[in-house]
Amino acid sequence: MSSTGEPRPPQTPSPPEPAASFLTRLSAEKGYSQATLDAYGRDLAQFEAYLQKRSKSLAAPDELTRRDVQGYLADLHRQGAAKTSVARKLSALRSLFKDLMRRGLARSNPVAGLKNPKQPKVHPRALNVDQVMALLEAKVIPDPEGLRDMALAELLYGSGLRISEALSLNVDDLDRAGQSLPIRGKGSKERLAVLTPVSRARLHRYMEQRGAFEPADGEPALFLGLRGKRLDRRQAARILEKLAALAGLPQHVHPHMLRHSFASHMLQAGADLRGVQELLGHERLSTTQRYTHLDMQHVMRVYDNCHPKAGGSKTNDKK
Repeated sequence: MSSTGEPRPPQTPSPPEPAASFLTRLSAEKGYSQATLDAYGRDLAQFEAYLQKRSKSLAAPDELTRRDVQGYLADLHRQGAAKTSVARKLSALRSLFKDLMRRGLARSNPVAGLKNPKQPKVHPRALNVDQVMALLEAKVIPDPEGLRDMALAELLYGSGLRISEALSLNVDDLDRAGQSLPIRGKGSKERLAVLTPVSRARLHRYMEQRGAFEPADGEPALFLGLRGKRLDRRQAARILEKLAALAGLPQHVHPHMLRHSFASHMLQAGADLRGVQELLGHERLSTTQRYTHLDMQHVMRVYDNCHPKAGGSKTNDKK
């Protein structure tokens, strides 16, 4: 089993038709990210491996029953799969069988009525304002690489972008940008992200030096790696770790933490919850509401520090 709680079967077959064509449609019609497609592909392949041991297959979806899925879930539990992983695998199967039924390739849905395992409440980790400012003012060498790193970090925090959204930006997107930037979010949904003045300035300085990365022929990516290709998630994670070390931050900082910090700081400053939802590109308000927990922590600290009757108050009643 991997460190993330993912079971590792010795050999995992590729998902057969019609599951393979389902994955193709997710990419072409739904605009799913490559990371999501890869995860769904692994999940369906793992389910196929389980079925083949029982002389069944996704190639014959009409022969599959609810008991097959329940047995698969029990097998995952025995292997110690994380609850989050099990929930994602169930999501992949739900999407697959919904697609099969819509296309008339399955008469029933063996996943119907099966609930996700109860997930522990995990609140997003965020930096405080001082920590973010230290990171965004880290003393980097102002060479092309340093200018790129600071432009990326400023964009992630200043506009609250997902790392996948920032890395998918092209030079043409920046050319059309004024005070906002067109963003292609999950499911190819588009929105406008606000650009801060600092972000615009840093992007401009980076663009003046982008050519130093020697972009590959026709490479449209805004953020480039050292080989002139689009910067990837792993490289972006290393950039944030380097900036955090330069800033002297004591904790591990990953790209998504800047998005969490953006949302938390906006709410602390009194921003409307639905406004933050729009800025983040969340489909459901409940997703954005996770950040109100962070906001409430801030409110309670203010109360404890300032209210005369608070237990942790610095002010004592005088008799």
